[in-house]
Amino acid sequence: MLYFDIIAEHPDDKTALIFKNQIMTYGQLRRKVAKWANFLQSHGVKKGDKVGLLSKNCADFVVSYFAIIKAGAVVVPFNFQLASREVAFIVKDASMKFMIARQKLEMADALAEIGYENGLLQFDYEDMCQETNHEFVSCDMDENDNCTIIYTSGTTGIPKGAMLSHKNLVANTTEFTSVVKTYSTDSALCVLPMYHCFAWTVSVSGPLYYGATIVVQETYIFKDTMKLISAHNVNTFAGVPTMIQLFYKGAEPEELAGIRYFISGGAPLPRILAEGFKNKFGKPVQEGYGLSEASPVVSVNPTNAIKLGSIGPALPGVTVHILNENDEQVGTSEVGELCVRGDNVMLGYLNLPEETATTLRDGWLHTGDLAYKDEEGFIFIVDRLKDMIISSGENVYPREIEEVLYRHPSIFEAAVIGIPDKLRGQAICAYIVLNEGYALDKREIRKYLLERIAPYKVPREFLFRAEMPKSATGKILKTVLREQALIDMVNRKR
Repeated sequence: MLYFDIIAEHPDDKTALIFKNQIMTYGQLRRKVAKWANFLQSHGVKKGDKVGLLSKNCADFVVSYFAIIKAGAVVVPFNFQLASREVAFIVKDASMKFMIARQKLEMADALAEIGYENGLLQFDYEDMCQETNHEFVSCDMDENDNCTIIYTSGTTGIPKGAMLSHKNLVANTTEFTSVVKTYSTDSALCVLPMYHCFAWTVSVSGPLYYGATIVVQETYIFKDTMKLISAHNVNTFAGVPTMIQLFYKGAEPEELAGIRYFISGGAPLPRILAEGFKNKFGKPVQEGYGLSEASPVVSVNPTNAIKLGSIGPALPGVTVHILNENDEQVGTSEVGELCVRGDNVMLGYLNLPEETATTLRDGWLHTGDLAYKDEEGFIFIVDRLKDMIISSGENVYPREIEEVLYRHPSIFEAAVIGIPDKLRGQAICAYIVLNEGYALDKREIRKYLLERIAPYKVPREFLFRAEMPKSATGKILKTVLREQALIDMVNRKR
């Protein structure tokens, strides 16, 4: 099945999307997708072209996503929080010539700075509604063709484009919903950002596949979320632990009584929060695990068999092995690297054959996460091989921030780590050593970073040191900094 066919068979008059009290039926959705796909072709979009999509959540995000694929192109969703220079990097890496943006960006300077001369033609949603005399041409596509590219930073901080096929997206949708059941009568709230593959598979693809209704929230605001749940009889919810925490603190049991399941992903769910939530609302939170390279869901706790602290067993059709450093399977309860195989696993990284070969070694997706399985096949994440920080469900890579800090003339050395945070899972902390004779305050550093990276990547804490702890080879010892940060947090509370 081609991905855009998941919306093909549902009744014309069935409500597909509700956004700001505007209803779009499946019939209207299909017609608008066809019109917008034709518009793209009329402006030169061809099979295999990479087309960017940059927008906050709205009904037309969904239309654009399907239209790009139906036109034969590959959709590249952007995190709308990225700075222009970060967007420009992806545009160049994907050799992108077209972009749909809810609000067009001023990209000329950023593209010129990195030497991208191909040009970028941008369309906003109003442009996409224009009539055209072009006659649509159906492209010869295969389920193994690249359908979307999800950019995810690596340990180097340089974004990598994970190429996902039609087969990847459809498989992961059906695999997930075989465990977390979805019905045509469901009303699903999409509050997670649609550019994120977690939101796209769980909150968009699943409901659309079964002909359910999606209630779209543009930006997460707790009070607005509660109003939408009440107004549209929302009965399924997927979010990050921060959202689960806000429900726990701010909602009453009767307000969430109609919700059949709560899915949590994107960051570890604290055990104390999971216990408190179930005690208060009488329903468990089903924690799952995934990564962009797996489309993204790998595992989830089934409703009737939840183990606190676990990310659940692997989805049907997905195989998870825990491998040692020799790529040999370890025994029950032994820790190793979590590796994945299945129809949900990516085609590879765009333009990165060596990275692809390393990550997809011997047919297994090596996640870089340390984990173990218990005797029933439930998976428990132990630690991360990478230094990646997960804050409020967003992946943040320390080296990317460090590289920007090192460019500041006052900074001699910088090290970025994650520190525990009850609301966000982790908060970002930067340790800084200044050049001799220089002065710098936290407000100046924050302003400097906000001009260069997305706001969610800017550290909440800045700590100054005379020198960094280092190994004999001169490597900054982040383990020591993490320990020091915990001590500093305790001392501040006294």
